[in-house]
Amino acid sequence: MSSNANTTFAYMNKPVICIGAALVDELYAANHPMLMATTNDATVHRSAGGVARNIAHQLALLGVPVQLISVFGNDGEGDWLKTICGYVNIQLDAAITNQSLTGKYTGILNYDRSLFTALLTNTSLDSISPQHLQQHEALLATAFTIIADANIDTDTVAWLAQFCQRKNIPFIIEPVSVPPAQKFAKMNLQGVQLVTPNEDELPAMCSNGGKTIEENAQEILDRGVEKIWLHRGKKGSMLFTKELTYSLQAPDVQDIRDVTGAGDGSLSGWVMAKYLGMDDEDSLKVAHTLSAEILQVNGAIATHLNQQKLLGLVSKYYEVRNFL
Repeated sequence: MSSNANTTFAYMNKPVICIGAALVDELYAANHPMLMATTNDATVHRSAGGVARNIAHQLALLGVPVQLISVFGNDGEGDWLKTICGYVNIQLDAAITNQSLTGKYTGILNYDRSLFTALLTNTSLDSISPQHLQQHEALLATAFTIIADANIDTDTVAWLAQFCQRKNIPFIIEPVSVPPAQKFAKMNLQGVQLVTPNEDELPAMCSNGGKTIEENAQEILDRGVEKIWLHRGKKGSMLFTKELTYSLQAPDVQDIRDVTGAGDGSLSGWVMAKYLGMDDEDSLKVAHTLSAEILQVNGAIATHLNQQKLLGLVSKYYEVRNFL
């Protein structure tokens, strides 16, 4: 893999700032094929979650300095989430603690461990307002990259896009799911470097009713985004820019335990690779490798990986030019 040592040195100690949800995840996995309108026997797994928090957690394990701007309830679950952040060195300098209950994500998994449905409650993310971020502009200005998950309000996303454009900071939007992705259907996206939709979220972000992936991608590029990274599950992913389209196949993973967090993990891999100065092609390979590893563990985080181990695993799934 290619990297630029001088670039990496220049980025040293600049944090990736993740903005969005920190949640308690409860995943219920059916022990048999799902039956409708009746009781299903299941197992449950509880873990720290939330898209922004998951990305921050994985990046911290990969040796990238991280700040998380999220909302925690003033309750035991909020304290638990903050303790976990502390364990992995996620900084919370601009995080908010309020009197609401801590947010919760409840996922229902089919017998094959694919997602059947999910519920999201009590995120209180409207507290992350432009006014709150303005109070922390000095911190935001230090960022290597700013990542916002689409659970936050669009006016906050718009403020971040303008701020990042003014400060020349790469700004990434993770659409999360179809309902929050729909909030961007008519939004000016100038100042956004990258959006990371899947095949359902891409058309949800569009307003022109494009019939093909390419038409929808072109609409978003025309609205100001520099790059679109389309996640296609087992079909791999595609990266669109105004100049080119690049595709990468997904790794062949036989033992899939849990699909939750694979998309969050792939974005963590991409950002870590960029932090090391890699080009887009190599960054995608690192991202896919991390996603493949997350599919093979319970939960949304590959806790068995550090930066060196992840880079060493890329050759398991892809041809690589050289190792770091």
